[in-house]
Amino acid sequence: MHLLNEELWFPPVSETHPSGILAVGGDLSTERLLLAYHSGIFPWFEDGEPITWWAPDWRMVLFLDDLKVSKSMRNILNRGMFKVTFNQAFKAVIANCQSVKREGQHGTWITDDMIAAYVKLHELGHAKSVEVWQNGELVGGLYGVDLGSIFCGESMFSKVSNASKVAFIHLVECLKKNNYLLLDCQVYNEHLESLGCVEIERDAFMTILNHREE
Repeated sequence: MHLLNEELWFPPVSETHPSGILAVGGDLSTERLLLAYHSGIFPWFEDGEPITWWAPDWRMVLFLDDLKVSKSMRNILNRGMFKVTFNQAFKAVIANCQSVKREGQHGTWITDDMIAAYVKLHELGHAKSVEVWQNGELVGGLYGVDLGSIFCGESMFSKVSNASKVAFIHLVECLKKNNYLLLDCQVYNEHLESLGCVEIERDAFMTILNHREE
């Protein structure tokens, strides 16, 4: 794996360590983050650790037409239990993603420096959020980086049952309407798989990403 300095540069993803780590170091500047996402790389590290950049062999993605919405979930959507907005409370969404307790995790990878970096991305129009409201309270949401025809999901949270699923489904519907190619979910988890996400090889992901750049 590579050690980065102040130079704005990443090695090719083909040089990724079998662990999925490509490089450590560098910074979380807007320029470096955008270069990372456009190169198929994302940061993932915990507080107190060096900035770590990943490009794993297998990438969790959603091909938008493959979204799975259960019958019970459709009933929830049809009942209008939630109000959904886009880009109305980005800071609150990312703060909730940082603070929400997750099973099997003792800390968070969303550090204060990460929040500051992604809020700046949002202010420049590169990071987006979906908010889910119930009785005027923010109860769920997600955020990620928008590359124009690929959306790179970063994290989501839910304070009440199904709120994060509502955000996810509305995001996918919006991406489909705007002819996006893919929703990048980065790494596997069972929740994402239940929604229709699958793992594809890094080379396949890079082919789609590079097609998007043409």
